[in-house]
Order: sequence, then C-alpha cells, then structure tokens
Amino acid sequence: MTNLELAKLLVDFMGGKDNVTKAANCMTRLRVEVKDESLVKEADIKKTEGVLGYIADGKSIQIVLGPGKAKKVTDICIEELGLPRVQEGTADWKDNKEAIKSMQKQNPFKNVLKMLANIFIPLIPAIIAAGLFNGLASLITTLQGQEILSKEGFWQVVQLLFSLIGGGFLGYFAIYTGINSAKQFGATEALGGMIGAVSIGANIVQISTIFGLYDAEVPLNSILTTGKGGIIGVIVGVWILSKVEKFIRKRIPDVLDLVITPFLSLLVTAILFVFIIMPITGFASDGLVAVLSLIINSSNPVISVISGYILSALFLPMVLLGLHHGLIPIYAIQLEAMGGVSLFPVLAMAGAGQVGAALAIYTVAKRVDNKHLQKVITGALPAGFLGVGEPLIYGVTLPLFKPFITAGLGAGFGGAYVMLTHVLANAWGPSGLVAIAIMKPDSMLNYFIGLVISYIAGFIITKFVIKDSEVKNV
Repeated sequence: MTNLELAKLLVDFMGGKDNVTKAANCMTRLRVEVKDESLVKEADIKKTEGVLGYIADGKSIQIVLGPGKAKKVTDICIEELGLPRVQEGTADWKDNKEAIKSMQKQNPFKNVLKMLANIFIPLIPAIIAAGLFNGLASLITTLQGQEILSKEGFWQVVQLLFSLIGGGFLGYFAIYTGINSAKQFGATEALGGMIGAVSIGANIVQISTIFGLYDAEVPLNSILTTGKGGIIGVIVGVWILSKVEKFIRKRIPDVLDLVITPFLSLLVTAILFVFIIMPITGFASDGLVAVLSLIINSSNPVISVISGYILSALFLPMVLLGLHHGLIPIYAIQLEAMGGVSLFPVLAMAGAGQVGAALAIYTVAKRVDNKHLQKVITGALPAGFLGVGEPLIYGVTLPLFKPFITAGLGAGFGGAYVMLTHVLANAWGPSGLVAIAIMKPDSMLNYFIGLVISYIAGFIITKFVIKDSEVKNV
C-alpha cells in the first residue's frame, strides 16, 4: 500500500475530511483532532496495513505509523487531501465551548507535561543533530590527543566545523526554548527568545557582582550568574512575559502598541526574571542536580545498580503514560550543570529491552504460524533498534501485555550496567544503536554493552514467560 492510499483510508476512517479540525505529526505518529469521535472507525484503523498502533483520548487521536512514514503520510493528508494543519479562530461558539470544557476536564499535571512536550518536541531534531556533531567533534579531539589523527590541517578544520555546528544549537538552547515557550503561552515569539538570550547574557555576571550575588571563587555557587535557572527559569520567565505583555497591551493605545508594549513588557519581565526567577529556579535546579547526583552519580556500586535497574525498568510505563516528556528539563539541567547527560543513557535501555522481548515474541509467532504478528514485528524492529520504541510498544508488546512488563524487567539489567559504568551522553534523542554517536567517546563501548545486555535479558525473560497460546490468539 502506498502512502497516498494509506492516507486516503485513514481520512475516511476518521469520519472524512470535514470531521478533522487539526492534523499534525510527531516523530512516529499522525496526530489529529476530530469534531465527533463517534464517527471514527477505530477497529478499521487498527487493521489497516501500515498502522502500528492507535491511541485515543477523547477528540485527540494518535495513529502510530513509524519514523519517516508518519511525516510523509501527514504531509499527504494536509497538502493533498486537505486536512487542516491548524485551525485557529474559525470554530463556532459551540466548538469553543466544547474545547474549553475539554481543557477544564484535563488533569493539571497532564497539562504541564503536554506543555513541556509542545515546547521541546519540535526541538528534538536539532538536539539530536547538535549532539551528534558535538560527539563526533569530541571523538576527533580524543583521537588527536592519542596522535591517531593529525592536530592540524584537515582534521583540525573538521573538528572546528563540527564543534561550530553543534554549538550553534546547544549554545543557544535557552533562546530556542524561549521562542517555543512563547508559542505555548501566547507571548510574542521574538520576545520569548529575548528572555532566553537574557538568561545567557554575559552582563549578568557584572550585575550579580554589583549586588553581591556572585561568587568569584566558585561561580556555580553564585546566587545569580549566567545560565542560572537554566531552561526551567526561561519557561517560567516567558510565562510571566505572556501575562505582562497581555496586561500592558490592553492598556496601551493602538498607535503606540508596536513601540511601547514590547519595551515595557521586556523591561518589567527582565527585572523580575533576573532578580527573582533566575535565583529561585537556579536554587531548584541545583537541588535537583544534587538529588540526582546522590542517585545517578553515586560512587556506591550497590546504589548505582539498584537505581539503574529501577529507572530502566519503569521507563516504558512512563512512555505509555506520556510522563517521559517531563524528563526533558532534567536532561537539559544535567547538560548545563555536568556537561553531559547521565540519565538518558540509562533510560535508553528500556527500548533495547523491548527489542529483545519482540525478538522472543517473533520466534514464538513463527512457531505458532502467526504471520500477521511476524509482519508487524518485522516492520517495527528496525525502528526499535534505532531507538524509536513506539511501534513496538503499541503494535507488539502492549497488546500482549506480559511482554510489555518483561521488556522492562530485561531493560533493567542494561540500565544497571550503564549506571554502574557512569555512561555519559552529549545530548538526548532517539536511543538504540543510533545514540552511540552522541555518547562521550569513553562511554560509547559501555553504552553498547548495556544495549546488548538489555537485548539478551529482554529476550530470555520474555521467552520464559510468554505462552504459545497468547501469541497465537493475538
């Protein structure tokens, strides 16, 4: 089935073009909002060739298609079949009323996670690319130090270029966060980016010194310094900006709005941001890093093994509940404070455990002649090896349930090893084999060994637990 044929079927099964109010995609899913969920043919969508999973939450529908395919099918749905990418200001009062009621029924914690996801998910391609470039630059530097590669000429230029490209995003991560936060909170995007830029401005050190808030001997212990509060502070600062900007705009004559509103909004927000928000969120971030260090970076091998196992084993349920988006700020805080991310490599083992579980299920499916399940696993495994686990979650392990649990149990062994060996990453993104490139050079081998351990443990535990009858009847 071609992508066009698949797109046409999905639009039809969603109640037609007129029943869809918004369409978009993430890395592996086509996401749509529908007017009437009763018109959606869920069973038909699940049986459609190419569909790896289906998740519905009221009027919000997510169809798992896998990496690459999700983007292509979504583009066809929007550009060729006419689904609306965004529909703002066109709904009638009844639609608005239903939307407001729907928002009121949402769990506040769930809304915060959704907000964080909307801020950071669009940045993931840049995060991955920057991490890869920084990782390769670091690897070249290591090989130059070992005199395997020349420190001058071609390899010097490559190392500098890769560092330049990687730093082009990660060096200004706060600005991008500010822009995306402004989109979520309804502030002017450029002003949101300016708040992010303020957080990393060099003048903060001079301001901090004047007010006696800077510790010259240990800059990181300063009450106020460049980058204090990290991206958490930026998000809070932009939220305040949105409130201030709306308040001022209502009170400024239209003829002066373009000049006065952004000036006053930034002035008021910057004062609050620099002297209140950055120190407070900095204190919270420092506390979080300290707690994580006790657990994640412990020198006690027993603590490392136990915490690594538990974190890896529980990560798949977190993905299922959408809680994994709440970890992105923690990754960013670690990257800012430690120069690398230790939590991400541990949690990445969850996907490897699931790959092992899927391989075990495949052997059983082959024995009981379940060709449909074999086909689903064959289609989802490549993405799983590359660290995109959703096709396996929603197409294989979760429908059988037991393998969803055994995958986590197997992943725990890899997580324990990765935690014990203090693996550190340059960035975060899809895990699996592709993430080897974003690990610190001295962590690459141990990360790979952790993956292998998770593959094997996930396979063995699942093979021991799963029954032929459970696979045959799925």
